[in-house]
Amino acid sequence: MNMRALLAASAAGFAGCAIGLYVEPKTALASYLAVWVAVSAIPIGAIAVLAATYLVRGGWTPDLYRLLSAAALTMPVVALLFLPVLAGLDQIYPWAAGGAALPPFKAVYLTSWFFVLRSAVYFAVWTVLAVWLWRAYGDDSAMKRAASVSLIVWTLVASWAGIDWMESVEPDFHSSIYGFLAIGFDLLAGLGFAMGGVFLADRPRRMANGAYAGVLLSTLLLWAYLHAMQYIIIWTGNIPDETIWYIERLDNGWGYCLWALFIVQFILPFFALLSADVRGSTSALLWLAGVTLLMRCLEAVVLILPPLHAADLWLLLDLSASLLATGAAFLLAWQVTERTWQAALSRRAAAVG
Repeated sequence: MNMRALLAASAAGFAGCAIGLYVEPKTALASYLAVWVAVSAIPIGAIAVLAATYLVRGGWTPDLYRLLSAAALTMPVVALLFLPVLAGLDQIYPWAAGGAALPPFKAVYLTSWFFVLRSAVYFAVWTVLAVWLWRAYGDDSAMKRAASVSLIVWTLVASWAGIDWMESVEPDFHSSIYGFLAIGFDLLAGLGFAMGGVFLADRPRRMANGAYAGVLLSTLLLWAYLHAMQYIIIWTGNIPDETIWYIERLDNGWGYCLWALFIVQFILPFFALLSADVRGSTSALLWLAGVTLLMRCLEAVVLILPPLHAADLWLLLDLSASLLATGAAFLLAWQVTERTWQAALSRRAAAVG
């Protein structure tokens, strides 16, 4: 996509966000957070998927290196896009507004300055991992070493970030599996973006469609398993502070969103990927990759917005403006980093030659 068009689209989106912020600040900021979480999951997940391709290689993995490296290296831009959330913490998070009675540990952990500090550390760690993986490309031993360490560190940081940014909108709620939900969320976003990039570039002749289909199906099964485990554990425990999490996401029309997420993200893709025709079809897999990315927005909305009771009137407009602003900004940054990655790789090859 043309860079000028992306820049104009992002500017228009931020203008819409500004209008929403003026009309209904809480709804605008909550919507922005939900969309930002979905968009940021692409570079965050790209780090893990890239590291995995360094360790598990096949005829289909080389096409992913440039796409995933460029996505991961947009992390500083994603961090800048998080600034509106930090500026509006007291509008989004009850603990930041002083409206939550918390036990001693949470009262210390959920403070604004500590939240900002942790977020900065998360972005710094992901940026270091992205640069390390990029610099290791082409050196077999360096790739294995960088990937092995990166996956361990990434798993810890991604789970902590998910708890901070999403779970803490309900400071009284706790799920021991929530960090894993964030990991599944990020993996699907990174994989969906990588598959979409490969198929849009029209390089199906060099790859095995079945390999991509198998990886996508495995990731979907992991995602569904983690959500099922949280549901089973919470519902059988029958603890009011935890079961209310699901009740809030079934009331006021949110139940339709929850069921749509379950059907469109898991049921339909699961049965579709059982078909050999679908697994061998470039266009079908491209559609599934696009649906996977779109469902990240819906999942973020379901996870974040119901307990915040954001105003319904402006919600759709705020979500649309936030998606235009952050999505176009990410794509613009990704195009720039992809070209830089390719140029640096060419210079490296020339120097070796």
